[in-house]
Amino acid sequence: MGRRAWRRQRGHGVYHEHITGSEVGLELRWSERQPPLLQGEQGLSRKGPEVDQASYYYSVPQLAVGGVITLNGQPFKIDASAANAAWLDHEWSEALLHPQAVGWDWIGMNLFDGSALTAFQLRDKSADALWAGGSLRPGAKNGRDAARSFKPGEVMFNPLRRWTSAQSQASYPVAWQVQTPAGSYTVQAIVDNQELDSRASTGAIYWEGLSDLLDSAGKRVGRG
Repeated sequence: MGRRAWRRQRGHGVYHEHITGSEVGLELRWSERQPPLLQGEQGLSRKGPEVDQASYYYSVPQLAVGGVITLNGQPFKIDASAANAAWLDHEWSEALLHPQAVGWDWIGMNLFDGSALTAFQLRDKSADALWAGGSLRPGAKNGRDAARSFKPGEVMFNPLRRWTSAQSQASYPVAWQVQTPAGSYTVQAIVDNQELDSRASTGAIYWEGLSDLLDSAGKRVGRG
């Protein structure tokens, strides 16, 4: 069982998570270090060639996280003052995706300089992009300029390595080359097996997990 609560204190968002289980327990707290990031055009993010194929979408990157994770009765403390960063996404829509869309690839990356990088594409069954987008908001070290939104032709995903799930037999890319107007990056999964089985709720089986972000020189510059 789990409880989720959210409140704002002195203009900053504070998020709480409390989950108890037989083997795993979470008592976590996230605090905003940056204002929410409106994706797309002032929070309206296109998801296809038709105007009504869109969602309302905002992100809260670079969240400070602290609390306790309990594994089999043993607690592990997370120091909120350490260089940890979490990411919150909130997206909703009444529109359906493009009828030819069969896949959705997405990254949300906290860069170590305080920047926030988002990129996504929707694919057809031939693995061609139907639509793409994203944004980069520079960190405070770079002047904290307004976020730059990416246009569909400015974002490209190229899978570099795949992993096949023994449970579902699905094959997923676990390393990507991602081209954006902000630069070319490599995304590498920290652990290959991060498949999520949500058939009991949303009905989908998909891959989403912790990954490193490397720049064009191979230097690790972020994680998400």
